Amino acid sequence: MRTILFGFEPGTLSEAQLARVQALAPDMRILVTRDRDEIESVLDEIEIAAGGFPRDLLPRACNLRWLQQWGAGADWLLRHSEAVELDFVLTNASGVHPIPISEHILAFLLAFGRGFHRAMRAQARHEWFSYDQQKDLFELVGKTMVLVGVGAIGKRTAQVAAALGIRVLGVRRNPAVGAPGVEAMFGPDQLLDLLPEADFVVLTVPLTHETQGMIGERELRAMKPTAYLVNIGRGGTVQERALIRALQEGWIAGAGLDVFETEPLPEDSPLWDMDNVIITAHYAGATPHYNERAMAIFLDNLRRYRAGEPLRNVVDKRLGY
Repeated sequence: MRTILFGFEPGTLSEAQLARVQALAPDMRILVTRDRDEIESVLDEIEIAAGGFPRDLLPRACNLRWLQQWGAGADWLLRHSEAVELDFVLTNASGVHPIPISEHILAFLLAFGRGFHRAMRAQARHEWFSYDQQKDLFELVGKTMVLVGVGAIGKRTAQVAAALGIRVLGVRRNPAVGAPGVEAMFGPDQLLDLLPEADFVVLTVPLTHETQGMIGERELRAMKPTAYLVNIGRGGTVQERALIRALQEGWIAGAGLDVFETEPLPEDSPLWDMDNVIITAHYAGATPHYNERAMAIFLDNLRRYRAGEPLRNVVDKRLGY
């Protein structure tokens, strides 16, 4: 029987949500499970899948035509390159994250500007961190952000940053496409020339063959010693050993990091103990509205799929985004 698989624990989706799915596909069975054995038992019946799907089973899912990710990043394709050639359309949940992630980025910037990264450490030590000790406070107004990646997340980040008086310079694969809030757009080949202007370098790019390790020693040395790096995309876009050295030796002022080369971040990483680093555990995209927004994308795409219309958020499997 033609099946729609939701790779979630039973109970993750509400009865009302499942009823809306069934109304759009009354002739299809809906299966909600993360159990590998159960998925394997119906593998040749799965036509549509959403959420978690065992990547190693994709080559055997001979009738899979559409896989809807519940997240945005498709860097798993770097580890499962065989999926690139398989005959299914991959879509992602782009559009779910712009609000929480743009707020997360601004939280990093505001925390550094107001010295919260040091004040909170002082609080944990029961230590009064007075105004006289605050030597490097700054205002966001008049600062320059180099925003690397101007997709859905980058666009909202640019708008919010510009509203706070930050000058935003964008870097995207096609610099001919502008965005509200971005003063000027540049191609990736111009990044090195922009870095000396930046007070903040914000990375929202996915991890692909093109972006892997794009920020290394050369790029970090090009930044001002008063500049901050913020990465909420993927840890693999930054060469972490070079970043650690940059932070230790003062090439840059600090970093707000939500993603890392290895996750969870190893206990012995020097990043944990640096007072010029704010670490969050890859939750920049978390929001209580996540499932409802992702389901709205899925339902719209299901309607399109059934009508033979182009799907939203199609991932170019060769490019990885």
